[in-house]
Amino acid sequence: MKAKFETLFMEEVRLFLSSLDVKTREKLIYNIDKAALHTDNKLFKKLKGEIWYFRTLYNKSHYRIFAFWDKTLPTKTLVIATHGIVKKSDKVPQQEIEKAELIRQQYFKINR
Repeated sequence: MKAKFETLFMEEVRLFLSSLDVKTREKLIYNIDKAALHTDNKLFKKLKGEIWYFRTLYNKSHYRIFAFWDKTLPTKTLVIATHGIVKKSDKVPQQEIEKAELIRQQYFKINR
């Protein structure tokens, strides 16, 4: 089965993933890969504006990796993962959404 998009991890996501234990990190990466193959709002969901996030519940903890789409390349669609958090409340903190949006704006400023 062909993936609908390719996910690129920015440095902050790499640092976030490396801070997690191996099994948790593997679960997050598995879910990200799965989301690229199947449309599933439980795994990859639009949050606000142009910001999306990968969602994983593992060992009673909620993990979120923020992302946005880059459809500017003619040959492939990219999802750029900006940063990750362990979610502690029902709501996603507004500052995390704003951070992802700022990274998105900087990304397109550099990549245009």
